[in-house]
Amino acid sequence: MEYTTLGNTGTTVSRLCFGTWRFAKESGGTVETDREEAHDLLDAAWEQGINFIDTANVYGDPNGTSEEWIGEWLADRDIHREDVVIASKVYFPFDGRGEPGPNDSGLGRKHIRAQIEGTLERLGTDYLDVYYIHRWDEDTPIRETMQTLTELVREGKVRYLGASSMAAWKLTKALWTSDVEDLERFDVTQPMVNAAQYDEVGDYLDVCADQDLAVCPYSPLSGGFLTGKYDRAEDGSVEAPDGSRGSLDEMFDDYYATEQAWDVLEAVESVADEVDASPAQVSLRWLMDQDRFTCVPIVGARTPEQLEENVGAVEVDLSDEQFERIDAARGADD
Repeated sequence: MEYTTLGNTGTTVSRLCFGTWRFAKESGGTVETDREEAHDLLDAAWEQGINFIDTANVYGDPNGTSEEWIGEWLADRDIHREDVVIASKVYFPFDGRGEPGPNDSGLGRKHIRAQIEGTLERLGTDYLDVYYIHRWDEDTPIRETMQTLTELVREGKVRYLGASSMAAWKLTKALWTSDVEDLERFDVTQPMVNAAQYDEVGDYLDVCADQDLAVCPYSPLSGGFLTGKYDRAEDGSVEAPDGSRGSLDEMFDDYYATEQAWDVLEAVESVADEVDASPAQVSLRWLMDQDRFTCVPIVGARTPEQLEENVGAVEVDLSDEQFERIDAARGADD
């Protein structure tokens, strides 16, 4: 495993982060990853050197189950808390206590205060390394949100602050508010970024690069599209394996399988053949090799074998020409 400093912080993390959004997630009445499978995946991540775990208060059915299972795993394996970097999130309606009430969502002081206590209890820890706002709250002044998050940092309940998906101007506004109000600022971000959809958050990433913010992208394989398991039919539609997201998601073709995405996949597959790696490994390495900002992709494997393949990305070396070829396929040279 390779390790890197997380942006402008003093914390060292593995070059891949393990995402747990599938833990206890029900789809069609079936739990995607049950407790035993979750612990097996956490074991596999730990054994392969991943020390960075990502979760959220709303992961799992009911909400909070993902955090509970991580906390149980930490206690069962007797892993020292200081050896693990744990990130969680707050914003969406929380149903872990039953039907969400009017103050069970958003980024107001009341909701944040309630959720941090629940998150820490479920994880069995007294602090988080990174606490993300899961989305932007249009109804709460950003000053109140940043003041509340600053209190958590100064009380020792949170080490660093993070922001997930939002418009670039909103991220800039939050950073500006922190600076002028002498409040803690965001150090880590979590947008959806991959080689096929990079440009959709280009302005956001410009802010991250300028402000030295770490980027921990979710969906680094474009919903599985960049694994190379999908084929293009003669009519342009996607031929998807049974049980894959492409076979279950009606929006997959329009959202993931764009004309640009097929061009990027072709470039990724050609590079994969040259370096004797899988398309998934090349796609992850391309993100890890970003030089404008620290980039730590979040991988959400379903099996230890998939996780092992993802971790193999740290062994891949891309030449400048190969990196730029993937860039060119998404139109970066225009």
